[in-house]
Amino acid sequence: MSDLILASHSPRRGDLLNQIGVRFQSHGVDIDESVRSGESPAKYVERLALEKAEACRSQLGTIKAVLGSDTAVVCDQHILGKPRDMEHGVEMLMQLSGRGHQVMTSIALVVDERSLSQVVTTEVFFRTLSLDECQTYWATGEPLDKAGGYGIQGLAAIFIERIVGSYSAVVGLPLAETAGLLKQVGIPVWQPLG
Repeated sequence: MSDLILASHSPRRGDLLNQIGVRFQSHGVDIDESVRSGESPAKYVERLALEKAEACRSQLGTIKAVLGSDTAVVCDQHILGKPRDMEHGVEMLMQLSGRGHQVMTSIALVVDERSLSQVVTTEVFFRTLSLDECQTYWATGEPLDKAGGYGIQGLAAIFIERIVGSYSAVVGLPLAETAGLLKQVGIPVWQPLG
């Protein structure tokens, strides 16, 4: 049995926790993800990660530790959400083409009366993309539920020239920082998962 609940049904976040041997249960929550007026991208992801963790804990009425996370793709200080449709998805990819952008991922751990959080920013650099590539990528279905309209761990890996920072944060959960927060509250990593 696990002492940790992940406030997400994201298979990517689950895989990342499994990768470092953390035992957990998943419980996704729906919250309002609207950006507040004047809210910076870093404050936005930090707030959402905390709200997800708190909402999950409240829904379950649990005393267990709850881990929330949120990721935003940021270009020119503008948050690129999930694409609404093909036109929007292709537009976002073309905006990222041939340049760098930031991926900000926040983690928030709520345990007892404490909440711990951290925002990790990674610089991601795309090669120049053609309109045809963007449309073909959209047709794969992969970009549909991804912030910024791409998944670095999937087919879009061929768009990436380089990253500076945490690869796992771009996927959805910064592992070094997550392990650090878990250790602070006595939740072990590297456990046998059998």
